[in-house]
Amino acid sequence: MAPKVLIVTGDAAESLEVLYPYQRLREEGYDVHIAAPARKTLRFVVHDFEPGFDTYTEKPGYTWPADLAFSEVDAGDYVALVIPGGRAPEYLRNDAELRKILKAFFDTDKPVAQICHGPLLTAAIGELGGRRVTAYPALELDMQAAGASFEDHEAVVDGTLISSRAWPDHSAWMREFLKVLRTTAPATV
Repeated sequence: MAPKVLIVTGDAAESLEVLYPYQRLREEGYDVHIAAPARKTLRFVVHDFEPGFDTYTEKPGYTWPADLAFSEVDAGDYVALVIPGGRAPEYLRNDAELRKILKAFFDTDKPVAQICHGPLLTAAIGELGGRRVTAYPALELDMQAAGASFEDHEAVVDGTLISSRAWPDHSAWMREFLKVLRTTAPATV
């Protein structure tokens, strides 16, 4: 049986930040599940960088079914966690069920990959204090307020926590995450 990896997300998550790790981890031989506030078809978005805009733009993205609701997740069934960005983390950090899931992964020191606005979730459970992280650059002050040391790099590894800035950094992010994951819970293809 393949080791299971959990992706936690919701509506308005960045399409690429959900689907790239989903596909990459499956390719590597992991069984990947997507959890959301409820079992439903999620509506993702596409964030892009366009000339003349001071920040990214947002357009409708792909839809994808959530495999299970946060209330159905047993964190003990999973070897690692992926936290995509987009706007979803802004409201998901208020979900008590999700905060329990996140805490369980950190309490057992399982690998966690976070990207873009995803670190808003780990900040919400108080797990960034004293850690080195990166995130979408606009979150630098939020990361510092959460007690983290912010580094503007493609990927930052702090123990079993692997963070990245945004989807243009996917290759570096997944490369570093898979190094940790292959050590803690290797999959066989």
